[in-house]
Amino acid sequence: MGRLTFSINLTLDGCVDHQEGIADDETHAFFTRLMDEHGAMLWGRVTYEMMEHYWPAVARGEVEGAPPAVREWAVKLQAKPKYVVSATRKDFPWAHSHLVAGGDDLRAGIQALKDATPAGVLLGSGKLATALDRLDLIDEYQLLVHPRIAGHGPTLYQGGLPATRRLTLVSAKPLRCGAVAMHFRRVG
Repeated sequence: MGRLTFSINLTLDGCVDHQEGIADDETHAFFTRLMDEHGAMLWGRVTYEMMEHYWPAVARGEVEGAPPAVREWAVKLQAKPKYVVSATRKDFPWAHSHLVAGGDDLRAGIQALKDATPAGVLLGSGKLATALDRLDLIDEYQLLVHPRIAGHGPTLYQGGLPATRRLTLVSAKPLRCGAVAMHFRRVG
């Protein structure tokens, strides 16, 4: 059975607005390495829709001025299996995209995806992470904490959890830009 790893950019005050992180070659390399280490990507519908028009264009070389690290991420993402949780959308035309039904079957759908993906699944949606953490499905957390205080939301776990999650630190690595890559595993 593969593990489900939640990974996201966040500021010191917990903001997960994708525009608040530092997007440089080193941070893109961090996420490319994470993607390489996992067998599939998992997003909620909103995150998928935010990405589905931009990243395929970068992969095709249609975005002028995309740095090499960004292009590398896009090309690898294009080829990676992508799973999307949605209760409202059924068609996902981006290459290698598949539906995971939301709603009552969410636990079973995600558990089946984990079971079918020995290399693990990389989750990259904040709201979906809250829902999956409530179901005790997240095994690891790979957070890229940026040296910024955004002062606004959305914030990580804004919807709350029923109980505190105990984690153990696996590693912490500072990047040149001042962000810290932190890897945690759930305890128990």
